[in-house]
Amino acid sequence: MILHFIFVLKEEDLEKRKPEFEYIKKMAQFFKVWIKEKFNKDFEIKYDELITKPRKMFQKLDTHTVLRDHEQRGKEVFHFYLCHFRPLWTDCTCEGYHAENFGMVYWQPPKDPNDTLFLAEKNCTTVSHELAHEVLRSIGYKKFTVDVHEIWTKHFYDQLHFEQYDANFKKTDGKPMFLTINTSELKI
Repeated sequence: MILHFIFVLKEEDLEKRKPEFEYIKKMAQFFKVWIKEKFNKDFEIKYDELITKPRKMFQKLDTHTVLRDHEQRGKEVFHFYLCHFRPLWTDCTCEGYHAENFGMVYWQPPKDPNDTLFLAEKNCTTVSHELAHEVLRSIGYKKFTVDVHEIWTKHFYDQLHFEQYDANFKKTDGKPMFLTINTSELKI
């Protein structure tokens, strides 16, 4: 199966957000390894950019727009959108949305374009949250929504640490390049 990360960004931001796209490319490869290790599922990885042009007031981009793009690209591919806007509707507290073979998150831009710790803390964790929902659903895990949300809550209120990985995709206690939900709490 294919997991396709799509960085949705405004046309006027294309140049200044290039360092983020470089991080996304590395993150996509990291998640290939992470999913295989944690969920025993293989994905071919793709990534690209979806550049948006200015729109009229009542033509704002939202979940329905990226869902339509997902349908046009083919529902058999797991499309994961990293968006410059928050979904108007979500059942997740992390500003993301998931459905069958579909994920989207609000991708927060760092003040410093090379701040990988910010990208790991604010974005990579959210991506792992939504990926966990969909990968667990696809392998038949019954409580794929509830269990991921319980873990997420523990991260913020019970001092459960995110899993930390270095640039070589290995667990680390040092400065992480990637952070994910703590999968030790899942009963897979």
